[in-house]
Amino acid sequence: MKEEKEYRCPCCGWTSDLQDKEPWPDHCPNCLSGIHSADEEGEPCGGILEPVGIWVRENDVWEIVERCRFCGEMTTVEMSEKDNLIKVMSIASRPLSSPPFPIERLEELTRIMGGRGELRRREGEKKNEQRK
Repeated sequence: MKEEKEYRCPCCGWTSDLQDKEPWPDHCPNCLSGIHSADEEGEPCGGILEPVGIWVRENDVWEIVERCRFCGEMTTVEMSEKDNLIKVMSIASRPLSSPPFPIERLEELTRIMGGRGELRRREGEKKNEQRK
């Protein structure tokens, strides 16, 4: 007889029945959060590890970048096939939808960083500007 144990996410409350041979997940497949067991010094922490990014290692292994809400330490955890792909894509696209700088100032920021600061325009747009 197989023994079932229930996994309940401490962050979002999502539940799943785990079979006796299944390992306890290191993060919630629904919200991608986890529990931070120990900090950098090895001291018990217990904070919530919140997903803040996604990255792909050189061998095409996708990992979730997590930051502890309590101590601020950042860690990575390998994604699993059970992870919510909508949540993964929403975290991965966050820098595109909310860049860390105002888009309106992109040309100015490019100049500050040593670039020309001009956005390239298509040929048709250049011709239209010249006619004006």
